Amino acid sequence: MAIKLSLGPVLYYWSKQKLLDFYQYIAKSDIDIVYLGEVVCSKRLEMKFNDWMELAHMLTSHGKEVVLSTMTLIEASSERSRMRRFCEQDEYCVEANDFGAIEILSQRGKSYVTGSSINIYNERSLKILQKQGLKRWNLSVELGKEQLGILQNNRPDGLETEVMVWGRIPLAYSARCFTARSHNLPKDNCQFKCIDDPDGLLMKTRENQEFLCINGIQTQSALTNNLIEQLDVMQNLGVDVVRISPQSQHTLQIIEAFSQVLAKKQPAQFFIAQLTSYATTGLCDGYWYGQAGMTKTTIPLKQAESA
Repeated sequence: MAIKLSLGPVLYYWSKQKLLDFYQYIAKSDIDIVYLGEVVCSKRLEMKFNDWMELAHMLTSHGKEVVLSTMTLIEASSERSRMRRFCEQDEYCVEANDFGAIEILSQRGKSYVTGSSINIYNERSLKILQKQGLKRWNLSVELGKEQLGILQNNRPDGLETEVMVWGRIPLAYSARCFTARSHNLPKDNCQFKCIDDPDGLLMKTRENQEFLCINGIQTQSALTNNLIEQLDVMQNLGVDVVRISPQSQHTLQIIEAFSQVLAKKQPAQFFIAQLTSYATTGLCDGYWYGQAGMTKTTIPLKQAESA
């Protein structure tokens, strides 16, 4: 079967109008599956539950499969209530990003998807979760080709696998808000500063190397993970879905590049230079090869031609 292309939830704080405009473009793109919802911070409330549902209906009318994503770190009863509302609606599948959501979905007998924040490292976990309703799982971002191959060889029948192939890598979540702290503000009075950073706030080392990206309570890689050259490998490993993580610019062009490669209309190398220009701080793919995540093995097209 052909690999499907998915668009993960927007991880940054964008205005409501920016999100509405963004998904109008996505509706006309080659994406197959769209994940919707706030997964990082419950203080980002420009989009309410009904707003997400209206977006879901619009995307569904354009032939997209919609999945509603839950929060990754639940700390308050209000956050649990919002999570429950997403889990208890019956129109769309849910991406569970913590085990509280899995418990609610399992109790209701609903099938679900696990996000990469649900750490799955062995086939026993897959089998247990499948019995509780798991239909598709996301490979943990720190795992690579070798571990994926082992899990694919031992995954239960009927279970789908999804792999993130583009975007800044979500590395960690904290009860503290690092964006607020960078502005010398407490978390409870953050003044929603992260809306000023549509692709997060970059951190540099003392040697001026771009190292991490701060996104509220989330820490990401500064470099953009790019696995476009590994799509054939993933096809051979039986991967069902590959995921692009949205960014504030060029998402449509990124979708088009991956779509062209998946459809065998262009080779992956054709797009390397273009994709490099869309990753303002550079590309990485180290985790895929069992190396440090910051490692970059992809060779830009011009270098490849002159080699």
